[in-house]
Amino acid sequence: MFNKKEVNMKNVNFSNWLHVLLAVGLTTVVLTVQAQAVDVAAAEDLIKVNKCGKCHSVDKQKDGPSFKKTAAKYKGKSDGEAKLYVHLTTGPTIEIDGVKEEHTKVKAKDDAAIKNLARYVLSR
Repeated sequence: MFNKKEVNMKNVNFSNWLHVLLAVGLTTVVLTVQAQAVDVAAAEDLIKVNKCGKCHSVDKQKDGPSFKKTAAKYKGKSDGEAKLYVHLTTGPTIEIDGVKEEHTKVKAKDDAAIKNLARYVLSR
């Protein structure tokens, strides 16, 4: 069917393609992880400065839901970070013990800090 030279060339071509696909896959994973990385210290500082801990906790229900509960709500949803970002920046109406009030808008030096906070909450 094939002579040895043809078989070796096909193996070389397949091997080269396999290496290229592996490199592309690994690069994609690394970039995705970096894009979704959370600066925990910065997020926790922003929580402290904005007094989010008054109503929220990582794992305990206070006046507002825990970060763990919020993360569970958005788990597996591709738009979770975007929805949480909108919540943090627009001051939507919320209800606490039957009383409606405006949620405090998170104040930060830039949008990246608020997006980091959203990723922090979703990672709990």
